[in-house]
Amino acid sequence: MSFIMTISPDFKPELISGWYIFNTWLQKKIDTHIHINMVNDFSELSKAIDADSIDLIYANPCDIAKLVREKSFTPIAKPVGSHDETVIITNCDNPVTAIEALESGLKIAMTDVPDVNTIGMIMLEPADITLSDVEVIQCSNYITVVKKVINGEADIGFLLADAYGEFSNLVKSKIQPIITSKIHVLHHALLAGPNFADKQSLLQETILAMHNDKSGVGILKSLELEKWDLMDHDEAEFLIDLIDTLSP
Repeated sequence: MSFIMTISPDFKPELISGWYIFNTWLQKKIDTHIHINMVNDFSELSKAIDADSIDLIYANPCDIAKLVREKSFTPIAKPVGSHDETVIITNCDNPVTAIEALESGLKIAMTDVPDVNTIGMIMLEPADITLSDVEVIQCSNYITVVKKVINGEADIGFLLADAYGEFSNLVKSKIQPIITSKIHVLHHALLAGPNFADKQSLLQETILAMHNDKSGVGILKSLELEKWDLMDHDEAEFLIDLIDTLSP
């Protein structure tokens, strides 16, 4: 039997080869055929989830609720030391350097990454700004978000903090961060669907020991991960409750 794995579309494009190598390694380790089906955006991912066409997924925290509660997915593991934080940026020439100084009518450049946008809107609350008070400029990636802010087409932009950290000094000289979230508990997770039930124990055992495997260490590095840690249902439920609390 062949299984389908996908990756949340908010991963860095340069990591795509790492995920294919990871899949090849995993297939050999658990002696199971797994095909990677990459999705282009969260809309396509949502349709795939609804169609029950996914068996394994490295999921964004905002998708975990639906996968666990509605589709009976089981949490397998989480990446160690990796958290999803949001930074709000503006143009370096913008005199506004505090959230409270922002006003309604803002033009916000953002991608379709749900947790980044949710946290970004929460951080605007001290300025009494809600989604109905702003104009959203939808962007396909974080580079476009930055370009919109630099060119003055957007007043502010929402970025994944890790993405902001990887921009060059030249780019950073043209923008300035207003605020960065410090939630520390939002993260992606590897989940397995009901069809993978017979292989779940072996999958989890293999994933959790990956950092002790010579080839596994190199693959983890290519994915910019240190290692995997156990994630159980209680932690998944905590993450789901937190997302529900944060979401408008």
